[in-house]
Amino acid sequence: MPGSEGRSARVRRVLAVLAVPVLVAGALVGAGPAGAADPPHRVDNPYAGARVYVNPEWAEHAGAEPGGDAISGQPTAVWLDRIAAIGGADGAMGLREHLDAALAQRADVVQLVIYNLPARDCGRPAPRGELPIEEIDRYRVEFIDPLVEILTAPRYADLRIVALVEPNSLANLVVNTGSRYSATQACNDVLARGTYLHGIGYALARLGAVPTVYPYLDISHHGELGWPDNSGPMTALLHRAATAAGSTVANVHGFVANTANYSVLREEHFRADTVFNGQPVHQSKWVDWNPFVDEVPYALHMRELLAGVGFSPESSVLVDTSRNGWGGPDRPTVPPTRGDLNHYVDASRIDRRAVIGNWCNQAGSGLGQRPAVDPEPGIDAYVWVKPPGESDGASDRPGAGQPYEPMCDPYYSPPRASFYPTGALPDAPPIGEWFPAHFRQLLANAWPPL
Repeated sequence: MPGSEGRSARVRRVLAVLAVPVLVAGALVGAGPAGAADPPHRVDNPYAGARVYVNPEWAEHAGAEPGGDAISGQPTAVWLDRIAAIGGADGAMGLREHLDAALAQRADVVQLVIYNLPARDCGRPAPRGELPIEEIDRYRVEFIDPLVEILTAPRYADLRIVALVEPNSLANLVVNTGSRYSATQACNDVLARGTYLHGIGYALARLGAVPTVYPYLDISHHGELGWPDNSGPMTALLHRAATAAGSTVANVHGFVANTANYSVLREEHFRADTVFNGQPVHQSKWVDWNPFVDEVPYALHMRELLAGVGFSPESSVLVDTSRNGWGGPDRPTVPPTRGDLNHYVDASRIDRRAVIGNWCNQAGSGLGQRPAVDPEPGIDAYVWVKPPGESDGASDRPGAGQPYEPMCDPYYSPPRASFYPTGALPDAPPIGEWFPAHFRQLLANAWPPL
């Protein structure tokens, strides 16, 4: 949390450091001098030829860690996860301050995560969002409307705003509803009331009317939605949300995969159709009949499905690579030649999680590919949506009466035989707070190495 030093003074000090250009070939930071002002209409790829904003608050945290100055100049997204975050809360920078800092950096692109739906994260016990399910009007009037008002100020007319709209929301309405074993009453209620659909539709309608804003919708990751009985319903929900509350699919510039998750871009040693000792890999416990084992093929497949239901076939795709590197000494280099199918997969896979669904402060994870534009055909950019070093959630049980998220508890042991470890690191602070141990692990296990 911020110290006693004044917020404006801290920001000025960090901006002075960030003013030194860092030239990285092919990267988003220092990919060339800040461009001239673009015309007030959307370009195909907002990252092309652009200098992307470096959040000075994150940069200060990162640069203060041993070795952190190697990445403290990388661009990360700014998360607007409560109403007070727009104006600035608890000493943190507000939206206007971030945009002004972007102008001071001569940046072209600012990445914002819009993350405050009523009954947010209905599939998880904690942490809960600030708005209860019935407060959709507050979401519109107190959250989306003020945000859009700031973005439309003439002062910011030359900034491209990449708006990542409500990640980890619609996927919950696929995997945590109905008769599925993971269903929650909260998600069933959200689905029945249309809360997420109306909230996202309204956000898209308002944001999509601003020519400098590029709205992106979240498509989760292959380990949650790769199966056809998940990806199909998700495609339908995305279309419903994009056409709700006065919005149209034209307001969606693209999609983002792997937001705040750990799934690798590509498994290097096997595909879902690889055969080992006469058995296809998709029959292994890890893959579990999923036709996808990594993110890039999944993201491109979802792009095709979404074009088939009415979204533009030119829609952009982004992939969050902030924590999916999985380098370090445990990274497999050569697949085994002996053993059964499960041993082959477990010894070969780059993703070292106990199960693909583990998502909280994962032990062994590392920084992934650094942010880059046009990294391969069909992918407009690798981006760091989740700022590395910010916690996914508290590892300890809170005080009486407070919600508890077992997936963030490294010692969680449910009463069932099929239990897998959560893989969460111990001593983690609440969501969004700085977690030095995780940041240092991410540095050590970065892939490609720093």
